[in-house]
Formats: sequence, structure tokens, C-alpha cells
Amino acid sequence: MSTYTVGYIVGSLSRESANRILSKALIRLAPTQLSFTEIPIKDLPLYNRDYDVDYPPEGRALKAAIAAVDAVLFVTPEYNRSIPGPLKNAIDWASRPWGDNSFALKPSAVIGASPGKLGTALAQLSLRSVLGYCNSPQMNSPEAYIQFHPDVFTPDGDVLDDSTKRFLTRFMADFATFITRVHSVVPQLG
Repeated sequence: MSTYTVGYIVGSLSRESANRILSKALIRLAPTQLSFTEIPIKDLPLYNRDYDVDYPPEGRALKAAIAAVDAVLFVTPEYNRSIPGPLKNAIDWASRPWGDNSFALKPSAVIGASPGKLGTALAQLSLRSVLGYCNSPQMNSPEAYIQFHPDVFTPDGDVLDDSTKRFLTRFMADFATFITRVHSVVPQLG
């Protein structure tokens, strides 16, 4: 069984974000063949194509972090019916300059939490569209819109509801399988 390193990006910059807590839960519930490293996005300046000739250190660090992982897991809230600005900014940095797209052929999955039942649905739809353009193979099923309640998730990522725990465990197992499949058909990634 192959092991893979997954870089995860939390779309919210808040330290107390429901999605940050969800990321902790996903790491706890993931199969042992996956290891995780956070890819931080909070220090990136706003993307501007003028930087394409000489990326700042934050942009180079982001691209290096994505290059160092086997797959990317996006854990994001929904802001105004789309993805948060800092997440879109990070994707713009990582996918540039033209011809040096860090997401090309990099397996990815999208998940998110919100207080409402379908709160991240439109954010995920928007993010999937952007990742499709960036040529990132995506795990499109199962879709995962997690309703966040403090009585279901502890701040350190424990999942107290058995049904939610089973679903998230299955999601992460499916992601591990998806990563393996993508790496088996795209040998230059392996």
C-alpha cells in the first residue's frame, strides 16, 4: 500500500473557523496511508500578474508546498455564495505564471462546514469549477456539505456524532482510494 502526503488548505483565515476544526477531524479520521501538512494562505499578497516575472517569497513558498504533496484537500466555508477571497487568491498564485500551474494533474477533494445544512454547496461548486480549469483531477463523489454544531465537533477535532464520524471516515477513505487511482494513471506524479 502506497503512502501519500496530503496538503490541506483551509479557506477561512479565522483561527476558530469551523472549517479549521473540520480539517482536524478529517486528519484524525483519515486512513493511515495519508499524512497531512497544512498549506498556509494567510500571508499571501493579492495576486497581480506583474509578479509573474519575479514571485515574492510567499508565492514561491506556496508553490513549493503544493509541489511537495501528492494531493490537496480543500476545506472551505462559503462567503457570499462563493469561495472566500483568500482561497481564490491562493489558487491564482499557485496556478501562475502561465505554464507553471501547481494544480495540474494534482488530485484534489473539496469539503466544507457551515451552520446551515447546505452552506458550502455553492462555494464547492465554484471551487470545483476553478479547479477544473486548473486541470486538477477532483474527487467529485461523495459530495460533503457538513453542518457544523459545537455539540458534534470538539475544538481539537473529535467528532461526537457517530453518523457524522462514519460519513467523514468514509469520505477520507474514498479520498485515499481516489489519490491512489490518480497516481496509478498519471505515473509522472508517483
